[in-house]
Amino acid sequence: MRTLIVSEFISLDGVVDSPGGGSHPRAGWTFKEVPFVEEAYAIKGSEQLEATAMLLGRVSYDEFAPVWPTMVDDFAEYNAMPKYVVSSTLTEEALLPEWQNCHVLRTLDDVAELKAGDGGPIIVHGSATLAQGLAAAGLVDRYHLLVFPVLLGSGKRLFGDDPGLTTKLDLVEHEAYSNGIVKAVYDVAPSVS
Repeated sequence: MRTLIVSEFISLDGVVDSPGGGSHPRAGWTFKEVPFVEEAYAIKGSEQLEATAMLLGRVSYDEFAPVWPTMVDDFAEYNAMPKYVVSSTLTEEALLPEWQNCHVLRTLDDVAELKAGDGGPIIVHGSATLAQGLAAAGLVDRYHLLVFPVLLGSGKRLFGDDPGLTTKLDLVEHEAYSNGIVKAVYDVAPSVS
């Protein structure tokens, strides 16, 4: 069984919308509103080295696919590893050929099958809607959160309004940085029946 890790830039009020760009009124808030401190982003480098596959929702794929293949030095491992896009509408033929080794999965059952196979960790970047669905389906094993000291008020949230989702998380790693970012790594605790 592979480990599925959801990795997010998240505001203090739980918003994960448009951290580097996008349609949110404060798009780019991670870079525009908080001073850059290199060590706060070290987890991103270790994720890239540890992951053996990437899982994305359609919106994140559409944002990353035209850009990441051009960032050879920054995303070499991600560009080389298998990437899976969960989408009910995207076709294999519509995948950008520049971002090699991309595949389409149609359902969360397909994700569960991928997770049940052999291999190392699967990392999910961005993809708020997908992350919510994965959590509701009990497929998330770990969260890597970089919590930014900003309140955005509105936007896509990592955790939606599902009253049935009551998951215990165990804090396994944390660190605070001089710019106010807090790294919090949580394992999803086993359910108690």
